[in-house]
Amino acid sequence: MELHIKNRQKLLESLRQHLSHSSRPLHGFVLLQGGEEHMRHDTDHVDLFRQESYFAYLFGVKEPGFYAAIDVSNGETILFAPRLPDDYAVWLGEIKQPSYYKEHYKVDKACFTNEIASVLEQRYQGSGAPLLFLLYGLNTDSNNFAKPAEFQGIEKFDQDLTALHPILTECRVIKTDMEIALIQYANDISSEAHIEVMRKVKVGMKEYQLESMFLHHTYMYGGCRHCSYTCICPTGENSAILHYGSAATPNDKTLEDGDIALLDMGAEYHFYGSDITCSFPVNGKFTSDQALIYNAVLDAHNAVISEMKPGVCWVDMHILAEKVILESLKKGQILVGDVNDMLSARLGGIFMSHGLGHFLGIDTHDPGGYLKDLKRINEPGLKYLRTVRDLQEGMVMTVEPGCYFNDSLLLPAMNSPKTSKFFNQKVINRFHGFGGVRIESALVVTATGCYNMTKCPREIHEVEAVMAGAPWPPTKGVENGLQSKLDL
Repeated sequence: MELHIKNRQKLLESLRQHLSHSSRPLHGFVLLQGGEEHMRHDTDHVDLFRQESYFAYLFGVKEPGFYAAIDVSNGETILFAPRLPDDYAVWLGEIKQPSYYKEHYKVDKACFTNEIASVLEQRYQGSGAPLLFLLYGLNTDSNNFAKPAEFQGIEKFDQDLTALHPILTECRVIKTDMEIALIQYANDISSEAHIEVMRKVKVGMKEYQLESMFLHHTYMYGGCRHCSYTCICPTGENSAILHYGSAATPNDKTLEDGDIALLDMGAEYHFYGSDITCSFPVNGKFTSDQALIYNAVLDAHNAVISEMKPGVCWVDMHILAEKVILESLKKGQILVGDVNDMLSARLGGIFMSHGLGHFLGIDTHDPGGYLKDLKRINEPGLKYLRTVRDLQEGMVMTVEPGCYFNDSLLLPAMNSPKTSKFFNQKVINRFHGFGGVRIESALVVTATGCYNMTKCPREIHEVEAVMAGAPWPPTKGVENGLQSKLDL
């Protein structure tokens, strides 16, 4: 809970600074509405609840139906809990009183949700109607809008719908040391789980068995009930599909000898997540073609990490990754011609059709990628960048270059007058049905560079050794992550 107290202090400092610069009085209430439980369609089946992310960031509340307010004038926090029916105690457990929530969530006061209007009116010290700072703004990853709080009696209050969202979002962009410790823990247990899958994978298994092994390990040994996102477990030609694993592609192919597996899976612990991708041959030994593509991606991954530090432009890092991959494909005689000409023709976007990475935190794609005046670059590959910002100390970013042989992109490029000249048709045909490779790690930007929070084997000899049963040595990151859990 200390983490969430610090997050609230961080917000208050930024909001007060904004109000002072705007010559506005330092009063009013930040008011957020937490998430609600949802039924499965028209049934009485309740989906497992996960708290709305901004509410989780500020208050750490795991239950549905809550509201919370922060008094801008003095920083006091008030939590509003739902009144529960008597039979709740029969079906779902003890009905806790506001005093429990006050102590458990370390807030200054706790009341019921039907008291929001009266409590805030009584506490307001300014003149005129009380002012509410409500959360409303665009998530640039989903193009959905955050929902401002609604409650009975809100019409008695003045409402500011513009100030809070950009300020609170920017607070989430730069992580505190305590947030980084939680993200590290999620990465540690997820790294362990990826390694466990590498050791147990066998030709003839189903993709969903790899998913199951990961989920079991992170829950059984890490206490991670939630995943950061739906597990992506393609093998063979499926590994060219970026977000495989959806309802239409439910991780159900049988693993075949010679397939490459691309496993993108990350656990979540106390709201904070991880996002890790490992690629490897399901039979434990890389072919020469698999090694060529894997090393192209690994070299891009490592080149970006070696350049990351405050002030570096993320767009430049994406182009660097593209350049390294294209150079490797040229060296492997898949491509011909000048690499700079390939970059100008946006050939990199054919092989890596997604952005290089994204912010990571309470959401897998944490918000804040596009500030008010920043625009997307409408070019292949680049248009999918989740941010175009310069790096800052305290940002947590994924670095996830990939190289994919997806016919829906390759065939038009191979027949285009602009790009056909770059393809060695004879060699590239060998990669039909290859799929793809992605290598993804989570990095925290430090004062002088960055630190890799992901602890998986990456070099080919390391991957093959682990798959053959060799131990993967424990690191300080794992020990510190476990200690972080104990401290919490």
